[in-house]
Amino acid sequence: MSDKSTEAAAFENDPKHGAGSSELAIRAELEDLKAEHADLKLLYEAMIEHGEAVEDQLAENNILLQETQKRLEAELADAANYVMSILPEPREEAPRTTWSLVPSTELGGDSFGYHDIDDDHFAIYLIDVCGHGVGAALLSVTIINVLRAGALPTTDFKNPSEVLFRLNNAFPMERQNNMFFTIWYGIYQRSSRKLTFASGGHPAAIHLRPASDGKVQNRLLGSEQGMVIGAIPDMDFDADEFVLQPGDRLLVLSDGTYEVESPEGDVVSLADLAEYASGLSGHLPDELYNWIRGLNSDSPLPDDYSMVQLTF
Repeated sequence: MSDKSTEAAAFENDPKHGAGSSELAIRAELEDLKAEHADLKLLYEAMIEHGEAVEDQLAENNILLQETQKRLEAELADAANYVMSILPEPREEAPRTTWSLVPSTELGGDSFGYHDIDDDHFAIYLIDVCGHGVGAALLSVTIINVLRAGALPTTDFKNPSEVLFRLNNAFPMERQNNMFFTIWYGIYQRSSRKLTFASGGHPAAIHLRPASDGKVQNRLLGSEQGMVIGAIPDMDFDADEFVLQPGDRLLVLSDGTYEVESPEGDVVSLADLAEYASGLSGHLPDELYNWIRGLNSDSPLPDDYSMVQLTF
């Protein structure tokens, strides 16, 4: 072996020189770790700063959302109050009236009215617009105002068939955001005690009359089989007549007053409601509401509940 090779081997095997090399390597690795730690620290601080900014933005958005929700709730409450404000006051003079309206949501599609057309003719009407919410309520209010103001040109409002014909052409579905409605419309003539009525896809009214044996007989005035209002133009609607007697009661209602499921799993029918009403006296709209809601486990009803009671 040459002298140079011997010296190199001796250098490598010298403990002093091997320890120095390891120390340099460790220091270099430590510096790398410090640099990596510094980078991670900067990244962490950036993430914290970004997270705080996101938190602030979320908090600001949440405040705006709460304010918007409060404003919408206030506007819905104002709209609901307006819908209730246009309903007629209960009457003490004949025919006496009382009623109940309980929307299934903040705003429903049910509404009703009654008023004297002249000294001899008294109009009664209840409508049910499909769906719920602002759109249904707006259409419902519009129709009620039209009927109350007699705002259908060249219409004889003492003729139920003509009124439904004119309404059907005045409110086509394609111009009402595809919404239709049903209606029961009747005219009571005081001089003859005759009730003339027509229905556009709406449930029949319930007529109640005391019998000689003390029981109360019930019958249905109208049919739900007719065409709804707004679906097909130029539709004819047939009217029927019925003579009322002193002490008779009439319940004009929507399908939300009875279409609930009983505890036995059966859906209550209009005939079931009429039969139950035969055994009641007093304020039938509230009494029947309590009965129907009890069948529904005291939960809110799935549809608007509206009923007008008239006593002749």
